[in-house]
Amino acid sequence: MSTIIDSPTTLSNEEILRYSRHLIMPEVGMSGQRKLKEASVLLIGAGGLGSPAALYLAAAGVGRIGIVDFDVVDSSNLQRQIIHSEEFLGKPKLKSAKKRLLGLNPHIHIDTYETPFTSANAGELVPQYDIVADGTDNFPTRYLVNDACVLYGKPNVYGSIFRFEGQASVFYAKEGPCYRCLYEEPPPPGLVPSCAEGGVLGVLPGIIGTIQALEVIKLIIGQGEPLIGRLLVFDALKMSFRELKLRKNPDCPVCGENPTIHEFIDYEQFCGIFPTDDSDAITEDDVTVRELKQKIDAGEDFFLLDVREPFEREICKLQDDLVIPLNQLSENLNKLNTADDIVIYCRSGARSMKALNFLKDVGFTRLKNLKGGIIAWANEIDPNMPIY
Repeated sequence: MSTIIDSPTTLSNEEILRYSRHLIMPEVGMSGQRKLKEASVLLIGAGGLGSPAALYLAAAGVGRIGIVDFDVVDSSNLQRQIIHSEEFLGKPKLKSAKKRLLGLNPHIHIDTYETPFTSANAGELVPQYDIVADGTDNFPTRYLVNDACVLYGKPNVYGSIFRFEGQASVFYAKEGPCYRCLYEEPPPPGLVPSCAEGGVLGVLPGIIGTIQALEVIKLIIGQGEPLIGRLLVFDALKMSFRELKLRKNPDCPVCGENPTIHEFIDYEQFCGIFPTDDSDAITEDDVTVRELKQKIDAGEDFFLLDVREPFEREICKLQDDLVIPLNQLSENLNKLNTADDIVIYCRSGARSMKALNFLKDVGFTRLKNLKGGIIAWANEIDPNMPIY
């Protein structure tokens, strides 16, 4: 594998001591370490994947690291986003990440971009860096990262995680397939739950993010066989890796023989996500947590249906109501009565709205969705209720 970096950069005596365990390896040596110092890497996201990737790239001596993120540190992040700490709760992740990385290695430069990664800035950011590492958790941004890397000729070091499984690959259109070759079309909106809905084992992003860092380093120093044309799938429960061969799609719209995508598109629309004018608006299908509290206090006759998983109720619940997980609703319709007034709830209101729409389709009419779910109840009604 040929390197993508050609560097005349020198190392100080302090850097030679710091990187000595690299320097005594012939595959790295002085030449490889100089290439690392000269290299630039853009990380999309400072979350679960971006945290370990950034830490190991900084420790390895990658000279310039750019990070794109617009979120703040939340206590629920600390289970897996190891670059952050309680000191930075409520503060920008970029501020936390930069302090941690420069504390680890003061010989590197950190660029921070406190903004979403969008079609408006991708053309400005991506060309500045040698390699892009994708640590995002949504499909519109993944397709945008892919297209930007193809259009500007950059390797896209990809990682994704969910529950106990992770994936990693290197999408580099100059030498192999791109992300669109693997996933030509995005899944329907809502089909693939987010980590906030489905959970993720805290150590999993550490494993996948470290693999991403390894792939970046291999590309920089020109050693080994990168994951170009290969998808690495990791199962944490089985502690097993399996590899899928990927082939370049000659009809790929962005990297194929006759590409049709030459500029950025509307990725939200492409993924079937259409913004509303007011996401906080209350619809006729909704009941607010305050309205529900009034119903309970007044002793009104209605039925509460919890469509979360049973293990979620071990964390918190509203009442001793009926539990039918969303994916088991169709086979448990006999437990519900169309004559009852039914209020459906879940963690955030997303699954309960899906349940409401399904029940409407099969003939139920007296339905309400608890707007904001358990989270809204904890924030507005019961501050002692745990939020997860």
